[in-house]
Amino acid sequence: MIRLLFVLLLLAPGFARAVEPSERLADPALEARARDISRTLRCLVCQNESIDESNADLAKDIRVLLRERLVAGDSDAAARQFLVDRYGDFVLLKPPLETATLLLWFGPALVLVAGGIGVVVYLRRRPESVPPLPPLTEAERKRVAQLLKEPEA
Repeated sequence: MIRLLFVLLLLAPGFARAVEPSERLADPALEARARDISRTLRCLVCQNESIDESNADLAKDIRVLLRERLVAGDSDAAARQFLVDRYGDFVLLKPPLETATLLLWFGPALVLVAGGIGVVVYLRRRPESVPPLPPLTEAERKRVAQLLKEPEA
């Protein structure tokens, strides 16, 4: 039982969200909208977390800015677009599929395919086996026989 409690205590920080009480809005509906939007925005410092999960200072600033836009009366789309205009498409966890973001979407697959092609080309160009050595000359045979006959010291 104590082990289970210990494991749960170790995991507890992972369940906590980064939104601080001072950031929360008094209106529950606005706060829910802010949380929904912040789950779709990338922390520009962590880059693998949403701003809702990140403890980075920049993520906090973006959360506060998002809430200010919602309090000012922006729609969800307008608030999100304000942040995209300010930080670029990279702020979105799922950037739109556009000409400018093709590399974001297909870059990893292209690198994987290029690496696979490189491996195939390398394997095809390498020699199948090591060529056999030429046979020993008569002088080399005599030298080998002499070395084999000499007693060890």
